[in-house]
Amino acid sequence: MFDTLYEWFWWDRIWLPVNLTWADLEDRDGRVYAKSSHLYVTVPYAFAFLLIRYLFERWIATPLAVSVGIKQKVNVKAEDNPILEAYYTTQYRKPSQADIDGLSKKSSLSVREVERWFRRRRSQDRPGVLKKFREASWRFVFYLFAFVGGIVALYDKEWFYDTQEVWTGFPKQSMLESQYWYYILELSFYGSLLFSVAFDVKRKDFKEQIIHHLATLVLLSFSWCVNYIRIGTLVMLVHDASDVLLESAKLFNYAKWEKTCKTLFVLFAIVFMVTRLIIFPFWLIHCTWVYPVHHYPAFFGYYFFNVMLVVLLCLHIFWAYLILCMIRKFIIGSLTGDERSDNEEEEDSSPTEDESEEQRKLGNGLAVDEKEDKNGCFGCLSPPETICRSKTVY
Repeated sequence: MFDTLYEWFWWDRIWLPVNLTWADLEDRDGRVYAKSSHLYVTVPYAFAFLLIRYLFERWIATPLAVSVGIKQKVNVKAEDNPILEAYYTTQYRKPSQADIDGLSKKSSLSVREVERWFRRRRSQDRPGVLKKFREASWRFVFYLFAFVGGIVALYDKEWFYDTQEVWTGFPKQSMLESQYWYYILELSFYGSLLFSVAFDVKRKDFKEQIIHHLATLVLLSFSWCVNYIRIGTLVMLVHDASDVLLESAKLFNYAKWEKTCKTLFVLFAIVFMVTRLIIFPFWLIHCTWVYPVHHYPAFFGYYFFNVMLVVLLCLHIFWAYLILCMIRKFIIGSLTGDERSDNEEEEDSSPTEDESEEQRKLGNGLAVDEKEDKNGCFGCLSPPETICRSKTVY
């Protein structure tokens, strides 16, 4: 049964144009083609990225954060209480007043003590600025190298300037070594983002980020297997362009360099709108939707690839809406956080008198003042991992 499913899944008529078979994509006559078996190497590479990220964040990002005045906050830990912990983890992080009254009776604590416990427990789960700075630093470094590498790999290719050349000779287009490493590293990086999503900073668009990462991996893998590599490299480059500016804006935001942050954010917004809402749909999707049918009849793989690109476009529109909301607040001077961030930071920003006293006792600015979570002008900006946690890219 497994063999039958395998043969059906890789049926030529599904993924390849008419009159072509997988045998046509076997290496011959000096041509080298991408193979699905190459994708297995991205799994160990993804874990290698996680290790490199850990070392980078510990030995480079953390000292850099300290040098610009970012320190690890010491949270006031909530006391162990099985009853409240069970409610917190299985029910709601912010109980209603009626639930607080009920929990007060069950735990033999006063209403005020229950409220304080939940505030402290939420504070424990809330990521600090140092964690956000380390994550943004790692993504900035990768996107910068990926974008520069993409330019180096594509600047002398004819399809970089004329998208119709993407389909010249398709699918018998020999894969270049630069294309191989560009794809493998991008796939491995997005695989590492998917693996790390459980312990990365979570925001309102968490589900959209997951969809984005999965769509990216599926698109990259599919385009690899059916030799859509030329258009794939163009899509990756377009996505990387704005991600570099986004992560750099976040870094300066966490460091409280507000003028630099605002300038970079405006540049990011412009580049995002141009690349994701103009170049991506009107050049790249147009290239994959219109030109291929000039060379061969439409087939399932053709529709599948374009539908996945449209999914990415929908995510871009969603993130563009959030960016425009931030720009509107920026213009009227009321921007205090990222539209993608939870509002809980502001709602929990006023500690009780007892908590304030305990915080003062910790001294030296290390206590948790929850107001510190309002990180400057743009709060917790992020892509999709990716704007796509924006490869926001692919």
